[in-house]
Amino acid sequence: MYLPSFSLHNKLAAVTGATKGIGYAITMAYAEAGADIIVIARTEEDVHRVVQEVKSYGQKGYPVVADVKDYLSIISQIEATIPDESTIDIWVNNAGMNIRNNALEVQDEEWEQIVQTNMKSAFFLSQYAARQMKDKQEGKIINISSVAGHVALRTGVVYGMTKSALIQMTKTLALEWGEYNIHVNAIGPWYFNTPLTEKLLKNEEYVEEIKSRTPMRRIGELKELAGTAVFLASEASNYMTGQTLFVDGGMTIYGF
Repeated sequence: MYLPSFSLHNKLAAVTGATKGIGYAITMAYAEAGADIIVIARTEEDVHRVVQEVKSYGQKGYPVVADVKDYLSIISQIEATIPDESTIDIWVNNAGMNIRNNALEVQDEEWEQIVQTNMKSAFFLSQYAARQMKDKQEGKIINISSVAGHVALRTGVVYGMTKSALIQMTKTLALEWGEYNIHVNAIGPWYFNTPLTEKLLKNEEYVEEIKSRTPMRRIGELKELAGTAVFLASEASNYMTGQTLFVDGGMTIYGF
């Protein structure tokens, strides 16, 4: 009775940063759940590889090769790629980056790169998706934030600011777009093994510190994050908007 509400059949999803880490896990989970996918990432070879993997699930895959900072290129490629009758049902703002630095040492160039990648692109791509969703009075937008947007961490002040901004953006867009039946939610991950965290997680002392701050005493597995993304994209979450789900092994219970 209830399981069909988790299906994404006949849905078109777009995922930024779709070829690695969290974005890749979400992309594959969506394809398995029955969605066609617009695969957005910077590296052409990776994009086409993931498109083929999406097709292996019997779904359609559409390649978009661009940096999210160039969101106008993403929009133009989508409009040139997807069929005229298709509209986006699910938009995932996953692409992100960080330059770890002390607040006293942050340079203007670092600020611009992080803010434009993590925050500015997410807003304008959400705006683009919402215009389509408004016309059909239906849609799901999911922002990948971080526990660093909720508690202070040694991830760098600018990164934390952008992830906090995504949480606030999620609330405000949910408030504005709820009347159009557009659901806007976010996911706040703690540590998962991804290209962004790979070097850090090779440091055994650092990993032990992470585990000590996590009630479940381990690093997360990407499949444990992908299920949350499917839930937020599906009808199962239809009475939920403006929320951030922390997939963190309980880390934010403490708020270190």
